[in-house]
Amino acid sequence: MPKVLISDKMDPKAAEIFRSRGIEVDEKTGLDKDELAEIIGEYDGLAIRSSTKVTPKILERADKLKVVGRAGIGVDNIDIPAASAKGVVVMNTPFGNSITTAEHAVAMMFALARQLPEADASTQAGKWEKSKFMGVELTHKVLGLIGAGNIGSIVADRARGLKMKVIAYDPFLTEERAVELGIEKVDLDDLLARAEFITLHTPLTDQTRGILSEDAFAKMKDGVRIINCARGGLIDEAALKAAMDSGKVAGAALDVFAEEPAKESPLFGTPGLICTPHLGASTTEAQVNVAIQVAEQLSDYLLTGGVTNALNMPSLSADEAPKLRPYMALAEKLGSLVGQLAHDAVKGIAIEVEGAAAELNQKPITGAVLAGFMGAYSDSVNMVNAPYLAKERGLDVREIRHEREGVYHTLVRVAVMTDEGEKSVAGTLFGESVPRLVEIFGVSIEANLEGAMLYVVNEDKPGFIGSIGTTLGEANVNIGNFHLGRREGGGDAVLLLSVDQLVDEPVMWKVCNLPGVKKVKALNF
Repeated sequence: MPKVLISDKMDPKAAEIFRSRGIEVDEKTGLDKDELAEIIGEYDGLAIRSSTKVTPKILERADKLKVVGRAGIGVDNIDIPAASAKGVVVMNTPFGNSITTAEHAVAMMFALARQLPEADASTQAGKWEKSKFMGVELTHKVLGLIGAGNIGSIVADRARGLKMKVIAYDPFLTEERAVELGIEKVDLDDLLARAEFITLHTPLTDQTRGILSEDAFAKMKDGVRIINCARGGLIDEAALKAAMDSGKVAGAALDVFAEEPAKESPLFGTPGLICTPHLGASTTEAQVNVAIQVAEQLSDYLLTGGVTNALNMPSLSADEAPKLRPYMALAEKLGSLVGQLAHDAVKGIAIEVEGAAAELNQKPITGAVLAGFMGAYSDSVNMVNAPYLAKERGLDVREIRHEREGVYHTLVRVAVMTDEGEKSVAGTLFGESVPRLVEIFGVSIEANLEGAMLYVVNEDKPGFIGSIGTTLGEANVNIGNFHLGRREGGGDAVLLLSVDQLVDEPVMWKVCNLPGVKKVKALNF
């Protein structure tokens, strides 16, 4: 009989579900790290919230542990690489608190509009400053959503009920899905210029970190109001402070901070600031939902091997896994490549398999492509939940199978449909195990997609390789390999450089300014 430990306070329904399905469960909360390390070796499953830290030290002692389930979305308290190395599946429950978080964002928006905290404090102090607190209506105001996924779409629905005009920036939002939600899809600069309220609902990734920066605030309307119930690092807090002090931003409501717990902050005390201590998921209903979901997911895995919302494991049967793993590695790299290069206006994505690849189960390959493609904008996407997230955003996903064998014994092609037409990349396996890129946007080029890379499109003229080599050398950037391709002599050439470290913005600008350069993009695999 499997045995599970619940180590954080959780709704009693979680333990009830484990017992009803024949799983032995212990509820031992408030353990320190040494106490947890002492007993973790007894358990097959671990159900946690945010207090328990699943560290390498804990995992070293977890000889029987098969799965960790987080009741909630954030997994900062779990060392996922260490868990993967140990063979422990990590799951979360990303959708159990969506309504609660969305409602908190709407509540913060109301509080900003009518200055409720300040008015409450003033009134309770006996001042009765009625003329001081002149609010604004939400009706007919423009609400800008940065992120229109699960939570953002709920906020949009509530805002439309308030008769607000909703515009949204989300690279994965299709025009069809926007129409379905009753909102307008816009680019980021358009949103910043038009929105009177801006609310963030996107994960914190390298692409979204500091998305509201000093430059972004400068592009906003005077008197804009900001709400953030997503992740603290999305906002440059120093830039927000300056924007509020200058009057550019009339108010900000923050449930999250770059450093938490936020017991001190330069923002504290700023007029127009409303703060809550990361309460987005803190309702009775949300805590019941995530407790039930984590218990059901862990039970399914321990009893049947079923995988739901896993962050480090694809949905695979034991027979399929050995054959599919190399293809999934190739597919994820191709998805990541096309996602990093052509993500902004993608309407649909097609995954084609040819030759030997066409004889396999295509679903895990598709899942791997989508995980790679969407991974640049989500910190919790994986091969299991990527298809769901793609569907949620209205992304048209097509699977195409060609049993014929072409130039290569096996081939995987990933094509995205954009406003500029179709763009595709393709790859194969060398020695039936090593992923290799063989084509990028119609240009034949062979390259291993590994680590930090630089993608450059330039005019095919003599001397360019020397110029870029000198530029990178002067910046102390070491080049590992050159991978070259071109359509025709004298036309456009493509250069893929593997480098020893990510190229920073100043160096990128130097490369951009080299004669003949048309496009430069830093890549990371």
